[in-house]
Amino acid sequence: MKLQVHSIHFDADMKLLEFIQSKLNKLDTFYDRITGGEVFLKLDKGDTKKIKSKMLEVKINLPGATLFVKEQGKTFEEAMDIAIEALKIQLKRFKEKIQDKANPTRNVLVSMAMES
Repeated sequence: MKLQVHSIHFDADMKLLEFIQSKLNKLDTFYDRITGGEVFLKLDKGDTKKIKSKMLEVKINLPGATLFVKEQGKTFEEAMDIAIEALKIQLKRFKEKIQDKANPTRNVLVSMAMES
């Protein structure tokens, strides 16, 4: 997957970038038509000017749709793990929606089988 990572107001470590890339590459197992994505890394500062948490935004581009997740965590790795779980759910729903449009009789057959 072609991925752009933007770290806002800091320089991201190469290890972090590789971690993000490897996690997002695993999404191909759920839907293999992902065209690309963007990741925004931000440091969330509280009232005391100390860094409280890390903000992570992920935008995944699909043919005909864009999926977006915004998560927060103590570390970028933690936020990425939460974001991956949310993206998996969104991808599964998107894939089901596409399959339902492609095969509208599937719903009728399933409901008929449930009534029997």
